[in-house]
Amino acid sequence: MISEPLIENDNLDIPFHLAIIMDGNGRWAKSKGYPRVAGHRKGAEAARLAVENSIKYGVRYLTLYSFSSENWRRPVDEVNDIMGLLREYLLNQMNELHSSGVRLRVIGERDNLASDINLLIEEGEMSTKSNTTLELVIALSYGSRSEIVNATKRILNNVDLGVVKPREINEILFESYLDTAGIPNPDLLIRTSGEKRLSNFLLWQLAYTELVFLDVLWPDFGEPDFIKALFEFTQRERRFGSINSNKIDKN
Repeated sequence: MISEPLIENDNLDIPFHLAIIMDGNGRWAKSKGYPRVAGHRKGAEAARLAVENSIKYGVRYLTLYSFSSENWRRPVDEVNDIMGLLREYLLNQMNELHSSGVRLRVIGERDNLASDINLLIEEGEMSTKSNTTLELVIALSYGSRSEIVNATKRILNNVDLGVVKPREINEILFESYLDTAGIPNPDLLIRTSGEKRLSNFLLWQLAYTELVFLDVLWPDFGEPDFIKALFEFTQRERRFGSINSNKIDKN
């Protein structure tokens, strides 16, 4: 059950689309003398709370960077532990997501995932496709450079087939070939753990996104940290390349 907000939404400028790089699970576990899987498990709980807080404060799109294409290079045991936690999440949380009005969407290179995980993803996306309270986008086996290269290849293939004419290629058309087609670009990106880099995440989509970096490790990220990031976003003057600040009305 979602609790009452700690602060009234009237005091905050709520991002329509919030993206989060959930960083620090391993360091959290190491600091406590736990195995790394314990950090990932606690991080999964923090992700569940981030979904609840997004609903509570009126965020409409939440994108979570859960596993990058580069993460496949981690030790096999750690990757297997993460995939096991993903299975648990998809098996045990879908009913709660559905009852809360959350629509699930997964972006990334699914060919690298196990067949049972892909099946669970497809079932989750299908069962929640009509929900409208929050769209939860999970970036899984995702890398932005690969996304851009693959979009370019698909466009070139359609040029060869005569479906697309070269003169028709523009930013709008290009975006329609990205994994995030149909999803508005993020208004706010939060990265935890004190690191200040994008790590190959949504490089095209973050062109005019406000960035907030927090020192808290992801497993410790809670509602006060969520509000802190929203307060910082509220103080920003978004220009979108212009001289005068203009808040974009997404409603």
